[in-house]
Amino acid sequence: MRLLVLDGSLARCSAALFQDGALVAQAAQAGARGQPTALPPLAEQVLAGARPDAVAVVVGPGGFTGLRTAIALAEGIALATAARLVGVTTGEALAAALPEALREARAVWAAIDTKRGRFLLERLDAGTPPEPMAERDIPAPPGPVALVGDAAPLAAARLLARGFDAMLTDSRLPSAAAAGLVALRRLTGDIPWRDATPLYVEPPAVRLPAA
Repeated sequence: MRLLVLDGSLARCSAALFQDGALVAQAAQAGARGQPTALPPLAEQVLAGARPDAVAVVVGPGGFTGLRTAIALAEGIALATAARLVGVTTGEALAAALPEALREARAVWAAIDTKRGRFLLERLDAGTPPEPMAERDIPAPPGPVALVGDAAPLAAARLLARGFDAMLTDSRLPSAAAAGLVALRRLTGDIPWRDATPLYVEPPAVRLPAA
């Protein structure tokens, strides 16, 4: 099976290609903006003319434009190639980049910066939807916890100040390669299915024109 994976959720967009479960190509471009122009060439680069059997995409939470770009591109490729389409959350992708031993020893929480003075907390151990909250409102973890995401330093500092066993990891931005590991498990039925429906959590930050 050939799996194409796309991500444009945060300040980096990336694409990866798996062949029979093995990563065979990946490409990435940094930048909080520019996903609409950067992501299609990355997908073309890793595909190199191949036809995918399945397409996976990171569905959020994250930046509105980046998510819309990645999901629309994934939908278009899947439709054109009759490939299966599957979604992966940002938190799942971030957690998949951690060593398995760490994920087994600690709960993993993903903290994503909303750029509005708050963050979105996705508690992978609880299996609950991401929640928007102020830094001061982060809940008490049930035990040792590992923090991932671009707002992880703030979340970890807050928990450590309250005396909790919180570990700040290096997994700050998701990658298509890590998201692909989750998608492969989803495609084989090892974990529950998720469609490629966008997980925005909060509405886009827009300003209405003056009357």
